[in-house]
Amino acid sequence: MQKKSPKKPIKKVAKKSASAKKQVKRSVPVKQILKPVPAAQPVKQHRGGWSASIYIYWFIILFFIAATFYILGRARPTYAPNKAPLSEEELQTSDVSDMNSVQQNLSDGNIDGVIAELTSMIDAGNAVAQTYVLRGEAYMQYGDYAKALSDFESAINMDSQYAVAYYDRALLNMRLEDYSGALNDINNALALAANGTDTVLSLRDLYAKRGQINLWLKNWEGAIADYTNSLARPEGTVNPDVYAERAEAYTAIGDYDSAINDYSSAVRVISEQIQALTTVEERERVSTNAMNYFEKSAALNLTLGNNDVARSDLESALTIASALNNADIIEHLQLLLNQLD
Repeated sequence: MQKKSPKKPIKKVAKKSASAKKQVKRSVPVKQILKPVPAAQPVKQHRGGWSASIYIYWFIILFFIAATFYILGRARPTYAPNKAPLSEEELQTSDVSDMNSVQQNLSDGNIDGVIAELTSMIDAGNAVAQTYVLRGEAYMQYGDYAKALSDFESAINMDSQYAVAYYDRALLNMRLEDYSGALNDINNALALAANGTDTVLSLRDLYAKRGQINLWLKNWEGAIADYTNSLARPEGTVNPDVYAERAEAYTAIGDYDSAINDYSSAVRVISEQIQALTTVEERERVSTNAMNYFEKSAALNLTLGNNDVARSDLESALTIASALNNADIIEHLQLLLNQLD
């Protein structure tokens, strides 16, 4: 099962008061205020007709993408990340076909039931490495990191070739901000998956995860190499966050052109995948990400002196903000566009 990447904390920006906003409008140059909107900023909900309108806006956005790259004289190309709580899907990494009740309890969020059932198996002497991994995942969801770590270590001691146990311990070490330990574990998981010892994990996901760890360790070149390897893998679907996080690494080393290309690629992938999303919340989440990527691209283009392209990026971001009906961000983006006049 594919894993979603946990995201690294971003600095939250305090909301400005009305008087502060007026002061910015009077005296602060646009280059100083053109910063990405925090991904954690809540999205104001708009129901009734939103689902239909968002597709229309995406056609407009694709026009802006094409216009941007026409201005730059190149064709449109064919993740610091936010460290969010681990999702249920990220934690369900084991093959649990022989533990249907455990799998169902995990899917239903019945963590207490999972822990009780697996503990019963362990106490009865029926445990295998997978049993400890599953209970460790349950403890991890429950927030009991000490017990989760103990279970992952028990699984590794029982089966040193079990890549999932190393992967899960890497996720836990990332939560505990032990990035060196996480890197060691992901290297072990990657080595086992690469030689075919464990076929549960995707090499695409493993390279992306190691890229994220390298990004957090500020190993920019290592992160770029890992993200590039992840994108080159044929299995699974492309996660737009991988492009966005590689853009962060490119930005850190001053390669703004490559970063701009990656932000555009992230938006393109989102535009291709959004119709398959089944809930309004999912569409709003990825649309908000795309809006942030456009604004980050605008900031980079402004730094390069590409004011027309920066304007196109901001207009694209404003289009999405309008579809999301987020008044605060609409005002923020309109202010930036006015500063470019």
